[in-house]
Amino acid sequence: MIKTLLSQVKQYKKASILTPLFMLLEVVVEMSIPRLMAVIVDEGITAGNMNAIVVNGFLMVLLAGVGLFAGFMGGKYGALASTGFAHNLRESMFRKIQTFSFKNIDRFSTASLVTRLTTDVTNLQNAYQMILRMGMRSPASLIVAMVMAFTISPRLATIYVGVVILLGGGLFAIAFSVRKVFMRIFKEYDNMNESVQENVTGIRVVKAYVREEHEKSKFSATSIGLMKKFIHAESILALNAPMMMTAAYGSMMLISWFGAHMIIQNELTTGNLMSLMTYSMNILMSLMMLSMAFVMITMSTASMERIAEVLNEEPSITNPDDPVKEVADGSIRFDHVYFAYNEKSKEPVLSDINLDIKSGEVIGIIGSTGSAKTSLVNLISRLYDVTDGSLSVGGRDVRDYDLVTLRDEVSVVLQKNVLFSGSIYENLRWGDPNATDEECQRVCRLACADEFIERFPDGYDTHIEQGGTNVSGGQRQRLCIARALLKKPKVLILDDSTSAVDTATDAKIRKAFRDEIPGTTKLIIAQRISSVQDADRIIVMDNGKINGVGTHEELLETNEIYRDVFESQTGGTGDFDEAKGGA
Repeated sequence: MIKTLLSQVKQYKKASILTPLFMLLEVVVEMSIPRLMAVIVDEGITAGNMNAIVVNGFLMVLLAGVGLFAGFMGGKYGALASTGFAHNLRESMFRKIQTFSFKNIDRFSTASLVTRLTTDVTNLQNAYQMILRMGMRSPASLIVAMVMAFTISPRLATIYVGVVILLGGGLFAIAFSVRKVFMRIFKEYDNMNESVQENVTGIRVVKAYVREEHEKSKFSATSIGLMKKFIHAESILALNAPMMMTAAYGSMMLISWFGAHMIIQNELTTGNLMSLMTYSMNILMSLMMLSMAFVMITMSTASMERIAEVLNEEPSITNPDDPVKEVADGSIRFDHVYFAYNEKSKEPVLSDINLDIKSGEVIGIIGSTGSAKTSLVNLISRLYDVTDGSLSVGGRDVRDYDLVTLRDEVSVVLQKNVLFSGSIYENLRWGDPNATDEECQRVCRLACADEFIERFPDGYDTHIEQGGTNVSGGQRQRLCIARALLKKPKVLILDDSTSAVDTATDAKIRKAFRDEIPGTTKLIIAQRISSVQDADRIIVMDNGKINGVGTHEELLETNEIYRDVFESQTGGTGDFDEAKGGA
């Protein structure tokens, strides 16, 4: 874990090295000043030697200036190293997430990944800066102060050794107790982020069903749970403060008591006792800073593990050693394909799928909710891998292709249409970054999106809000279809992507597909029979299996499920799910 995280320091190694070096310089300077004070008291003030006072006083001012410079530079490089480290962590995590398959993302959950990219990285950034500065300065200050104390009076300095040993044992016990608590805390953070994300994304539904109070109470319960766990953790961590203060002030009292007796017996000078008291304060401050560093590092331990978990995660879908860089055509072949989202599932989602689709064919896919229609098409662009059997596109197994090549040639308009913040042009160019304005406008005409875009005051430069919240569902669907067409794919998959448009617009879109991209294989998932009845073939899915394949007319004669759906829809009595009796 440590090796994984430190590999992200990268170009900030210099700053990470300079920070503790400047901290060490500051410590050396600070520890020299009390000795000069002792000389001023013993050889200057007591002896009445003005020259000793002036010379040593000047040296103290000079050393103070050097210490100030060292502290400033340590702070500057510490900030650079920690913020740079955090930047590299976020960058590496985000890049790693982009390589994840849906299976990897499902394992972590979206809310958890957001927490790791934000809260966990911030915790680690603060801990890293604390380690570079206080983690180096405090132990060094403690050690140097003790060494200097031993040069003055070994007998009194042994007090510090006993105090540090007792304090170290106590801090270790606290750290061991609180670590597991913080692991539970970050899981609560994930739950809270998930609650907020779900609420904000579905705010229209929340308001439509007047569920604000329910959502507030749900969030409040999560927030209170998080608060209680934090109180528990902080209560344990709070023990380090009284423990530290008792040890530090106890050592000062013991040194004062025994030191006074030693002065009376002429075993110690007044100046040396003052130096010992100053070193005692230095040790006190070092212990306080170590306590702060200890709290921060303890909190960040759980964050370290969570970040390393993402960085060390291996994508479940990767390129082969010698990937195929070209898709010959849009032909698709399913050969005894089985698929399950979870390898431990007792029943597969798809069972023994056998299909041969020719390049350029129009294939309709219909079935009740939960019949695995979307799971079937997700395998084509290799969003998931088959559990058993093989799936080929263009005559080659999809696992032989370079992922970018395959997904560039298999364009998918998913069931959940997503637009990103930016202009309409910017959203369309997700399909082809180099597309001209004319090409963007052409695909919008094919998707029947031009009719509403031209009504916007800014036309194609209209700004789309995050998630496409400022356009209707039908408009969003048509923009996503246009974006997919801009890729000029060999296979186009429409996953129930015209459900929010009227039947007349749906018919226009299908006609444009026939006329403009006849060589593209088109797979259309739909609930409406009218959306697929003119397809070359229609696949009827039922409970993860193919129940029937044929033309509209053939299925009306041979397939009971299809016939029942057709009659229910043309009779105006319901849709596919109602004909099946629900999903």
